[in-house]
Amino acid sequence: MTHLQAPAGGRTAAAGRARRAADWADGRLGVYSLAQANIRKIFPDHWSFMLGEICLYSFVVIILTGVYLTLFFTPSMAETVYHGSYGPLRGVRMSEAYASTLDISFEVRGGLLIRQIHHWAALVFVAAMFVHMMRVFFTGAFRKPREVNWVFGFLLLFLGLLDGFFGYSLPDDLLSGTGIRFVEGVVLALPLVGTYVQMFLFGGEFPGTDIVPRFFTVHVLLVPGVMLGLLVAHLILVFYHKHTQWAGPGRTEQNVVGMPLMPVYLAKAGGFFFLVFGIIAAVSAIATINPIWAYGPYRPDQVSTDAQPDWYMGFAEGLIRVMPGWEVGLWGHTLNLGILIPFLAFPAVLGAIAAYPFLEAWITRDSRERHLLDRPRNVPVRTALGAAWISLYLVLLAGGGNDLFATHLHLSLNTITYAVRVGVFTVPVAVFAVTRRWCLGLQRRDREKVLHGRESGVIRRLPTGEFVEAHTPLPQAELHALTAHEQHRPAELPSPVDGNGVARRAGAVERFRVRLSAAWFGPSGQIAKPTAGEYREAVAHGGLPDGRLRLVPAPAERREAAEEAHRAPADGPRR
Repeated sequence: MTHLQAPAGGRTAAAGRARRAADWADGRLGVYSLAQANIRKIFPDHWSFMLGEICLYSFVVIILTGVYLTLFFTPSMAETVYHGSYGPLRGVRMSEAYASTLDISFEVRGGLLIRQIHHWAALVFVAAMFVHMMRVFFTGAFRKPREVNWVFGFLLLFLGLLDGFFGYSLPDDLLSGTGIRFVEGVVLALPLVGTYVQMFLFGGEFPGTDIVPRFFTVHVLLVPGVMLGLLVAHLILVFYHKHTQWAGPGRTEQNVVGMPLMPVYLAKAGGFFFLVFGIIAAVSAIATINPIWAYGPYRPDQVSTDAQPDWYMGFAEGLIRVMPGWEVGLWGHTLNLGILIPFLAFPAVLGAIAAYPFLEAWITRDSRERHLLDRPRNVPVRTALGAAWISLYLVLLAGGGNDLFATHLHLSLNTITYAVRVGVFTVPVAVFAVTRRWCLGLQRRDREKVLHGRESGVIRRLPTGEFVEAHTPLPQAELHALTAHEQHRPAELPSPVDGNGVARRAGAVERFRVRLSAAWFGPSGQIAKPTAGEYREAVAHGGLPDGRLRLVPAPAERREAAEEAHRAPADGPRR
């Protein structure tokens, strides 16, 4: 057998040409220097960080499937007669947009599956965005220097909601047409600018001839372009800032423990992308969504049964459904408060969660960089506010489907509507109070575990005849995690007199900030964690059988714990 082998001189020449090409590219683009500086960047490997990756990968799936669908979709409202393969609609007059969607579903190879994947990926994207932002909110990952990234994430969520509406309006079926009619009524109820907004969105009265072409341009070009720019900026900031991580031995504000970008994290990320894509494809192949052939083309004189928007827009419809139909006459004009108030409340509900990081920064006046995450129980007020916001969202979502609850559960529609109206004001308050007390109770349990250890289940009899349960001391890593968090002190009003003895009085804004700080960080807002003295006293009085364990509440002791963790076997690369 003859083995062919290139001459050594040829290999040397090829390597030289490759080296020169790499030097040329690096000298103009800095690719090699950039990769050398960041290829070993450390990423934490906690499971909760994968929520953001689900958002990214589902967005990629949306783009890929959307490009495929664009090749076959006709964004036109010109009328045509359907002669396709779907028998029940043959001979029916419809728009070209609806006819092309039917052709994609029944005649284009793989078209129906791609449509299903596109729709399901959009639902997964919005759901993952909600969960990801809630993870960031409850753990305090929005704090400095990540406030801008939080705003980028909120804008991505809002644009995702908006683009989802434009997307399911494109087929021009009876369901999407009913949704557009609903939005037109909301827009026309706006005082002064309602008709102008209608002309901008629809190009005239509804139904017109420009709605689908306009929505198509916005759906496939304008909103995705802005989202793509925000996503790139978001990822750049994520890469530039240090990753957040949970507290533990060896994990500090400056030291990140995890896996390097190459090759470990990149390989895991690639596998996770195909896993997300595969699950979305499997769900799309099994569960039918948006069967437009069952609804038929849009006609202004018809409304489809059980007409509902996608779940992420249900709370907006709930705002309007449960709002009383109040009207006020001003200067010969009618002001429809039943539409105007929900229209203003819609961005307020979303904007409240977007503005919270700046409210907390103003209350704490904390300008330090934060890279360690909070356990939700250690910030009871923030956690309770987030839970109350979620409960309000769910109550309004139930209001958006009040007709379905009435028909499927055989209840009165008016009863459900009144219950939702009451729930909007009472449920968030109740959820806030319960969640806050729950967090305080968990803090007390953590305090008891630190001072007395964990229950072992071993019962001992003392010389006095008393039976007690022996407690096991906590491992150093768990002890560190329970005591490493910092507790803010409530803000105080400045002295009533200045250095010259002249009386002064704090402004109303400052007094309001101090009251909020007392509610957030006062005795009623948090349980003081054990001090080193309390721990030593507990050990001295037999609270713990092992006196070698210690707390890590102070920066100096935290540095000592980090040095001990460094001497111990490493659990991953550090930066």
